[in-house]
Amino acid sequence: MQALFSGVLVGASYALIATGLAVVFGTMKIINLAHGELVLLGAYIAYTFEAASGLNPLFAIPLALVVVCISAGLVHFLVSRIRSDRELNSLILTYGIGIILTNAVLLIWTADVRSSNSSWLLEAVMIGPLFSMRSELIGFLLSMLLLGALWWWLTRTWYGRALRAVSSDRDAARLMGIDPARTELLSFVVAGVAAAVAGVVLYCSSVVQPSLGSALTVKAFIITVLAGVGSIPGVLVGAMLLGVVEALTVTFYSSALQQLTGMVLFLVVLFVLPNGLFGSAGRRG
Repeated sequence: MQALFSGVLVGASYALIATGLAVVFGTMKIINLAHGELVLLGAYIAYTFEAASGLNPLFAIPLALVVVCISAGLVHFLVSRIRSDRELNSLILTYGIGIILTNAVLLIWTADVRSSNSSWLLEAVMIGPLFSMRSELIGFLLSMLLLGALWWWLTRTWYGRALRAVSSDRDAARLMGIDPARTELLSFVVAGVAAAVAGVVLYCSSVVQPSLGSALTVKAFIITVLAGVGSIPGVLVGAMLLGVVEALTVTFYSSALQQLTGMVLFLVVLFVLPNGLFGSAGRRG
């Protein structure tokens, strides 16, 4: 039961990390390989804020939103310059941007491992027979609130419907008066918001180091494949599934097999259901 509980808490943070990648992938049909580095940037903004002010790093969320969203906008500006072989060239470009961001983090914050010094966040909280750090519970609540708000925005607002329209058919959306370029920029900003909050949550409940960015991108891509493109509830379920599988692996086998288990799950779903757990059954057929 403790492993399941821990897996659900971690899975909510995974879902927040993966949401930004899923939104951009669904809208522009490209994989932003610098997404993990944007999450990492949010985490280091929280570290800098805490080190400079001594306040709770959760208060760094507004600052992280500004910095990460501007960075995401710059990534979009570079990607939007690509005119031919957009999918392949953007893959190479964002991979290079990810390397640049990783080295920038190394230059600014060095290779030391960073973690929060807030005793209030790291304090254990008991819920019946189950326990967790307070930061994990807060991260779970923040993730669920943001995912719920994003799902409502995508399904109930004009801009959300415009983003889904561009994701479905770019040319048809243009005929309906939607500007695809502006909508794609909006998808990167939304991804930046999710990455910023995910980065702060990650710093509050775990340790961060410059090499973590690429691992976060891989994990986000695994969840996107598990969910199927364009499904926020699917992203949440896929992330919970990955978190629980990893937690059970650590509990009953070994922490050394944690990453391997996630990759095996990814390959099984990719082989059996190429469009993900919540992808279109018609397209699968």
